[in-house]
Amino acid sequence: MGNILSDHQYGKAETHLVRIVRDTARHEIRDLNVTTALRGDFEAAYLAGDQSAVLPTDTQKNTAYAFAKTYGISSPEAYGLTLASHFVEDVAPVSGARVEIEEFTWARATVDGVEHDHTWTRTGPTIRTAAITVEQTPAGITQQVIGGIKDFVILKSTGSEFAGFLTDEYTTLQETHDRVMATSLVAKWRFDPAAVAAGTIDWEAVYPAVIDILVREFATLQSLALQQTLWHMGTAVLDAIPAIVEIRMAAPNKHHFVVDFSSFGLENDNEVFHADDRPYGLIEATIARDDAPDAGSAWRVSAGLA
Repeated sequence: MGNILSDHQYGKAETHLVRIVRDTARHEIRDLNVTTALRGDFEAAYLAGDQSAVLPTDTQKNTAYAFAKTYGISSPEAYGLTLASHFVEDVAPVSGARVEIEEFTWARATVDGVEHDHTWTRTGPTIRTAAITVEQTPAGITQQVIGGIKDFVILKSTGSEFAGFLTDEYTTLQETHDRVMATSLVAKWRFDPAAVAAGTIDWEAVYPAVIDILVREFATLQSLALQQTLWHMGTAVLDAIPAIVEIRMAAPNKHHFVVDFSSFGLENDNEVFHADDRPYGLIEATIARDDAPDAGSAWRVSAGLA
């Protein structure tokens, strides 16, 4: 009986870069946190300390900066595809590369009612994400792209129920037909590799379209459970955007409990709540087209930031 190196990858995590476009008096900003991970035959580095096939993680960091200058950042997805493709196509030992990106957004500052040309304020906590996997296979280069959003806090004050659930001797939760429903949503959507390869996806148009759909379904559905809400949110995205073939969502239930005012002689008609951040219910769902192309290693994470 012995040991084997069953899997490995290595890279540079969280290269935080800011790209300013200064071609005109009105500047633009993109703020990315970039993680790169390289895959290939690097066993010698692990088993014998042989670094001859290892591209240093510091070089990966420098490449991320250089590509932001050379190719610009039209979108996290386009930038990540260019970066990952370079590692696979131009660095001989590399057979696969994953690039995970967080984008931090900024809003243009307003001065005397006019948008300022080169000043912004940081928005948040919502973070746009992208995960790009490029691999060399016997059939050629494959590209997988996952767009996403995290820390997306959304709440509605009515239109949500939770009743008819299973109970046992430990159940204390009361049924409700009118409750606050809130979550800090994480959503990740995988694109059709054929559409990615064809270059037909408008990344900057798809991202806000997905967010609009998620918000619309959350807001308008009379929800009997957060599980039901996730199903409607996910299927609405797949129905509206043909280039997306799979969506994964995780929704921690940010509980809001009605404060008991009975000892004060006051009524509380779902007006004052105690927001309880933990423990929390965690509801997860994966929804895919029944003919979705194989995901390959699209969901194999590196730092797990996207």
